[in-house]
Amino acid sequence: MKDIAATVPGCVHTDLLAAGIIDDPYLDGNETAVAWIGRTDWEYATTFTHSLDDDRADLVCAGLDTVATVLLNGVELGRTYNQHRGYRFDARAALRDGDNELRVRFDSAYSYAEAQQKRLGDRPNAYPEPFNFIRKTACNFGWDWGPTLVTAGIWQPIGLQTWRTARIASVRPQTTVTDGQGKIELRVRVERAAPGPLEVSATVAGSTSTVTLTGDEAVLTVTVDDPELWWPAGYGDQPLYDVSVRLASTSLPEQTLDDWTGRAGFRTVRVDTADGAFTLHVNDVPVFVRGVNWIPDDVFADRITRDRLHARFRQALDANVNYLRVWGGGRYESSEFYDLADELGLMVGQDFLFACAAYPEEEPFATEVAAEARENVVRLAAHPSLMMWTGNNENIWGHADWDWIPDLGDRSWGAGFYFDLLPAIVAEEDPGAFYWPGSPWSGRDDRHPNDPAYGTMHIWDVWNTDDYPKYREYRPRFVAEFGYQAPPTFSTLRRALSDEPLASDSPGMRAHQKATDGDKKLQRGLDAHLPAPRDFDDWHYLTQLNQARALSLGIEHFRSLRPHCMGAIMWQLNDCWPVTSWAAVDGDGHRKPLWYALRRSFAPRLLTVQPRDGVPALVAVNDSGESWALDVALSRRTLEGVVLSSSTVGVTVAPGSATTVPIPTAIGTPADPAAELLLAEADDQRAWWFWAEDKDLAWPPARFTATVDGDAVTVTAGTALRDLTLHPDRLDPAAWADEAGVTLLPGESTTFRVLGAGPLDPTALTTRPVLRCVNDLSGT
Repeated sequence: MKDIAATVPGCVHTDLLAAGIIDDPYLDGNETAVAWIGRTDWEYATTFTHSLDDDRADLVCAGLDTVATVLLNGVELGRTYNQHRGYRFDARAALRDGDNELRVRFDSAYSYAEAQQKRLGDRPNAYPEPFNFIRKTACNFGWDWGPTLVTAGIWQPIGLQTWRTARIASVRPQTTVTDGQGKIELRVRVERAAPGPLEVSATVAGSTSTVTLTGDEAVLTVTVDDPELWWPAGYGDQPLYDVSVRLASTSLPEQTLDDWTGRAGFRTVRVDTADGAFTLHVNDVPVFVRGVNWIPDDVFADRITRDRLHARFRQALDANVNYLRVWGGGRYESSEFYDLADELGLMVGQDFLFACAAYPEEEPFATEVAAEARENVVRLAAHPSLMMWTGNNENIWGHADWDWIPDLGDRSWGAGFYFDLLPAIVAEEDPGAFYWPGSPWSGRDDRHPNDPAYGTMHIWDVWNTDDYPKYREYRPRFVAEFGYQAPPTFSTLRRALSDEPLASDSPGMRAHQKATDGDKKLQRGLDAHLPAPRDFDDWHYLTQLNQARALSLGIEHFRSLRPHCMGAIMWQLNDCWPVTSWAAVDGDGHRKPLWYALRRSFAPRLLTVQPRDGVPALVAVNDSGESWALDVALSRRTLEGVVLSSSTVGVTVAPGSATTVPIPTAIGTPADPAAELLLAEADDQRAWWFWAEDKDLAWPPARFTATVDGDAVTVTAGTALRDLTLHPDRLDPAAWADEAGVTLLPGESTTFRVLGAGPLDPTALTTRPVLRCVNDLSGT
């Protein structure tokens, strides 16, 4: 292959795409056509000029993906085996005065991983790929929502750094708050080129601490009186304090040898695990975790900009999410990611990077894991948004439940990492931080790791084998994963797929469904709840609706159990490419109907109807810091809206609690389950209860009028309209509606605002398939 231009930071795939050598692997079935890239060796080369002097000169590689040999003027500076850490090489002996040539050769990740697999013996794995034998983003090797695109390249900045006497190697700020006094302890490590005393000073909020350093490490403490506390979004503000560290020689204190700047926030974090609980406390306030799992937002990391992260974080916050769990099959997220989380008040839990497999603990992995963990803990420890570290994703559960033990024999599987190495590094580098060995984990070896009565759990039988009402059979303490699939938005499908006609089983759709028997599971869910789709447009609307309903049912059930259950982290917020998946926001950044359902079900104050002892009951959930008093109008009605029985119930909910109120028998007991509904209304919230599934309900064929005035689409119901949803992206990919899944009774109206686009055709905007409801499938 001829030489092609390379962008750094970047990767081979995006360079080949920019050069026109490959087709976009996200489109149609192109993914398989570029599989050769991951099995090919690559080389990056550049030239630069340098003037030799007496300074130290280091080649600093913030991130190489993954198995690389670094050569400067033909001299090997070193080799790398880990995408998740940086490397620094002494370049003095290889540098020339004038022109220099740098080459970075990347061996195939497959070749390396398969060689380690052969050397150490295979280990159980959820997917037929060797991702557990290389320290690289696991989901590059494919997942049940991700493509197999095994990257290579200089994925983080690279450059030459010159210095003399000494430099700051790392700074780890650690904040504490006690009796209104804030302290920030800074562990400063230095690298020396010459002996002699050094002066290290740290400044926070106008206060400075200075020490004389004769070794390689200094600890400085700066006190801040009455610091403003950092709070999660919805609980308070997010003040951040600038932190600066300066390194100088004591003989020339006015000359700075090196400096470091960062930010820190003052807050306390603890997790109560007594008696099986898993309750997060921030500044001594118990917080119900309204969470989402986070995967890499793009397979190709160089395309994830700060603006893109900000947009995704805003989507999370606007859906009333307060917590992001960074999943262990992806990456240690960027400093920009954590800076934004700090600024916006999004709490974060960071998994160490192990997922769904047994991992070898032999060398070189033991050394590499220790190095990557130490580097990233130091890098992230100061961020007030970071709530906890978790040792792995599903590996302890896999070892207990997935028939690994007979295959493993006496081979290592990662336990030494999760129970010994990683907690020791966290204790040393981020003292006081909360560490949990795995997700899920029940807190003790003598318990099943996914026991709902203890610690954290994952619920996947709902998607894999059971219907989603089974969520209500669980009484978990904290749910760290649960989810249900649906295709992406129509505009994303049409951009990514050239299938004609587009169908649920057309070639492109099959190529973008990665879950085992995923379409069969989607169909099982439709068959259980909804009318049979007549065409692809029906199938698309109904599968997205079923996803939204499944997650709403689960979230509202878990929240109704507060304080027994104190967290629900749904799988997943985002996608890395256009795919049928569990995401609320698809690979093009478009909101699926699930996103709107999250916004309702994660509202800080929630009104919901839940089954209690076989009959519906009213539950009011109050995550706010103030008491919530409401008068709830309850009614049992026909599907035509006729009131059969009604009453008003007064409810008062204390801050941070849930209150359950019985519903009067005359309202909670139907005469005809297929023809009636229950409605609870208060404070602009509506909670619905149906005694039968839509496929069995006697919905009248939908009748309504719709008018368009600028960006406003107003719909007035002639009959009841179930889960009325507007899909303006079918007319313009940039268009989206401010609401979805609205149920109206006869005579009621709702107005959708169409955002992100100019004027759209009014007729198309107010008819099928753009404007949909469940009962537009009735009577046809």
